[in-house]
Amino acid sequence: MSETTDPIRFRPRTAGNLATPDAQSRWEAGRRTTFDRHELTAIRDLYGRKVASGVWRDYASDLLRDKAVFSVYRKASEYALSRIEKDVRLARKQGAYSVIAAGGLIMKRGHDLRPVLSVLEDRLDLVGL
Repeated sequence: MSETTDPIRFRPRTAGNLATPDAQSRWEAGRRTTFDRHELTAIRDLYGRKVASGVWRDYASDLLRDKAVFSVYRKASEYALSRIEKDVRLARKQGAYSVIAAGGLIMKRGHDLRPVLSVLEDRLDLVGL
């Protein structure tokens, strides 16, 4: 029982390989929209404060081709309380960042992430005595 196998041939990847239209389209098809380090830091800071106050308990992150979504939950078995989305197709129009409530209502949208996240912050109310 002698089987012959072909050796594995490794082809080095060079910058010139992406110049062909077929290779370029395959590379773009595999790309996903992601949050960068600064965006994730802002989101995780807010998430940490909300977990410490007992409002949020779990999260999920979805990195899709056209958008990145950070969903927050009160319990893992429930629906998402809110979603923080980055949609690069809307970056020049309405802004890439949006906060969406559980019912699908867009609470805030903009070009800068921190002001958009401010809608989820707890606000102190002035109480008159």
